[in-house]
Amino acid sequence: MLAACLLLAACATQSAAVVKPAAPGFLLGIWHGFIFPVAFILSLFMKDVAVYAVPNDGILYNLGYFIGIVFLGVGTRRSHVVYRDRIIRERVVDP
Repeated sequence: MLAACLLLAACATQSAAVVKPAAPGFLLGIWHGFIFPVAFILSLFMKDVAVYAVPNDGILYNLGYFIGIVFLGVGTRRSHVVYRDRIIRERVVDP
Protein backbone atom coordinates (compact mmCIF):
# COMPACT_ATOMS: atom_id res chain seq x y z
CA MET A 1 0.00 0.00 0.00
CA LEU A 2 2.83 2.38 0.93
CA ALA A 3 4.73 1.60 -2.27
CA ALA A 4 1.61 2.29 -4.34
CA CYS A 5 1.11 5.66 -2.61
CA LEU A 6 4.75 6.63 -3.16
CA LEU A 7 4.56 5.60 -6.80
CA LEU A 8 1.39 7.62 -7.27
CA ALA A 9 2.93 10.66 -5.54
CA ALA A 10 5.98 10.43 -7.81
CA CYS A 11 3.70 10.96 -10.81
CA ALA A 12 2.42 14.33 -9.58
CA THR A 13 3.24 17.23 -11.87
CA GLN A 14 2.58 20.92 -11.90
CA SER A 15 0.17 22.12 -14.54
CA ALA A 16 1.84 24.31 -17.14
CA ALA A 17 -1.24 26.54 -17.21
CA VAL A 18 -0.60 27.83 -13.67
CA VAL A 19 3.05 28.72 -14.27
CA LYS A 20 3.33 32.36 -15.23
CA PRO A 21 6.29 33.73 -17.20
CA ALA A 22 7.41 35.64 -14.11
CA ALA A 23 7.26 32.53 -11.86
CA PRO A 24 10.22 32.08 -9.50
CA GLY A 25 13.11 30.31 -11.22
CA PHE A 26 16.61 29.16 -10.40
CA LEU A 27 17.96 32.35 -8.84
CA LEU A 28 14.94 32.90 -6.62
CA GLY A 29 15.15 29.22 -5.66
CA ILE A 30 18.70 29.78 -4.42
CA TRP A 31 17.59 32.85 -2.48
CA HIS A 32 14.59 31.11 -0.93
CA GLY A 33 16.76 28.14 0.08
CA PHE A 34 19.35 30.45 1.61
CA ILE A 35 16.82 32.35 3.72
CA PHE A 36 14.90 29.19 4.66
CA PRO A 37 15.67 29.33 8.43
CA VAL A 38 14.41 32.89 8.75
CA ALA A 39 11.40 32.25 6.52
CA PHE A 40 10.48 29.15 8.52
CA ILE A 41 10.49 31.00 11.84
CA LEU A 42 8.53 33.91 10.36
CA SER A 43 6.00 31.51 8.79
CA LEU A 44 5.11 30.25 12.25
CA PHE A 45 3.85 33.71 13.23
CA MET A 46 2.86 35.35 9.92
CA LYS A 47 0.35 33.84 7.50
CA ASP A 48 1.67 35.68 4.44
CA VAL A 49 5.22 34.24 4.74
CA ALA A 50 5.95 30.88 3.10
CA VAL A 51 9.13 28.81 2.88
CA TYR A 52 8.50 27.62 -0.69
CA ALA A 53 7.11 29.53 -3.69
CA VAL A 54 4.09 27.97 -5.40
CA PRO A 55 3.67 28.02 -8.37
CA ASN A 56 7.30 28.04 -9.47
CA ASP A 57 9.34 27.29 -12.57
CA GLY A 58 9.67 23.59 -11.68
CA ILE A 59 12.94 21.68 -11.76
CA LEU A 60 15.17 24.75 -11.95
CA TYR A 61 13.50 26.33 -8.92
CA ASN A 62 13.82 23.05 -7.00
CA LEU A 63 17.50 22.77 -7.94
CA GLY A 64 18.15 26.34 -6.81
CA TYR A 65 16.23 25.74 -3.57
CA PHE A 66 18.34 22.64 -2.89
CA ILE A 67 21.59 24.48 -3.59
CA GLY A 68 20.47 27.38 -1.40
CA ILE A 69 19.72 25.13 1.57
CA VAL A 70 22.54 22.60 1.31
CA PHE A 71 25.49 24.61 0.04
CA LEU A 72 24.73 28.18 1.10
CA GLY A 73 22.29 27.93 3.99
CA VAL A 74 21.69 25.64 6.91
CA GLY A 75 23.36 22.64 5.31
CA THR A 76 26.87 24.01 5.68
CA ARG A 77 28.66 24.00 8.98
CA ARG A 78 31.99 25.64 8.31
CA SER A 79 32.51 26.50 11.95
CA HIS A 80 31.97 22.92 13.13
CA VAL A 81 35.19 21.64 14.70
CA VAL A 82 35.64 18.23 16.26
CA TYR A 83 38.10 17.93 19.11
CA ARG A 84 39.41 14.58 20.24
CA ASP A 85 39.83 14.74 24.01
CA ARG A 86 40.72 11.18 24.74
CA ILE A 87 41.59 7.98 22.98
CA ILE A 88 40.17 4.74 24.29
CA ARG A 89 42.13 1.68 23.35
CA GLU A 90 40.82 -1.76 23.98
CA ARG A 91 43.17 -4.35 25.29
CA VAL A 92 43.00 -7.69 23.62
CA VAL A 93 43.57 -10.47 26.11
CA ASP A 94 44.92 -13.67 24.63
CA PRO A 95 43.21 -16.75 26.14
